[in-house]
Amino acid sequence: MITVSTDGSCLRNPGGAIGWAWANHDGSSASGGHASGTNQIAELMAVLEAIRSHPGDQPLVIQADSQYAIKCASVWVAGWKRKGWRTAAGGPVQNLALIQSIEAAIAERPGPVTFVWVRGHQGDQFNERADELAGIAARGVRDDGPARVAVLQPEPDVLF
Repeated sequence: MITVSTDGSCLRNPGGAIGWAWANHDGSSASGGHASGTNQIAELMAVLEAIRSHPGDQPLVIQADSQYAIKCASVWVAGWKRKGWRTAAGGPVQNLALIQSIEAAIAERPGPVTFVWVRGHQGDQFNERADELAGIAARGVRDDGPARVAVLQPEPDVLF
């Protein structure tokens, strides 16, 4: 089983620079960002990139502090799809392209994907690491322009 924590950061919501990150519990991680977005887009990007970065048939557990991202990816998506990508109130689904990309990434992945909510900013080392990386990515985009995705591999015998 692979366990990954995800997080997103938005420096000024909405419209500020955003960063996303995932931190695999084996120590590897990745992050990136965009010049403008929302906190919800950043959270969804983190989930999408975590799934894309962990292909294969091993079960993937995504721990996130965003109930919005978890529910979009695992609860609400089936109903929205059934209703022609409309909400219960009949309106358009927000962040539709990202949600459809997450749905496709899960469907294409041979192994199952499950989600676990964790309370943010409560000392969980992997949630804190993802939060830190997402913030760094958002500030990097704000300060330096377009972000590049950074993938870090674990160093032997080093924990956060």
